[in-house]
Amino acid sequence: MSKVEDFLTAKEEQDIVEAIRIAELNTSGEIRVHIEKTCQGNATNRALNVFHTLKMGNTKLQNAVLIYLAIQDKTFVIYGDEGINNVVEKNFWDSTKNLMQSYFKQGKFKAGLVEGIIKSGEQLKTYFPYTDSDSNELTNEISKG
Repeated sequence: MSKVEDFLTAKEEQDIVEAIRIAELNTSGEIRVHIEKTCQGNATNRALNVFHTLKMGNTKLQNAVLIYLAIQDKTFVIYGDEGINNVVEKNFWDSTKNLMQSYFKQGKFKAGLVEGIIKSGEQLKTYFPYTDSDSNELTNEISKG
């Protein structure tokens, strides 16, 4: 098995998908998690590439958030689309990343991801509340590379 498959158990993956589903209940925003073994080059550039590959930039309100992890490199990036980036506080993504990192340092990867998802979902709910016309524009499943 590769490190990607060993990183989270099937139950932990289900818990993360469920956290995404719950976080998206009250918002039109979208959250995705992408995990891969290693990042070739700059992690932010790779996250942007994954963001576009997953068609996350196609959301109607440009309010998608990607949590990108490169396991072997021990790096991760939170990438928010233009719509959400224009309204959150300047340090929001850094504070979210710091929260997640505090869990990751303890080996609590599922808990760190869930906390990041919850915090992102709260901001999405604040600025992009759910309306009756909203639909789930992106799958909640974890993607792997």
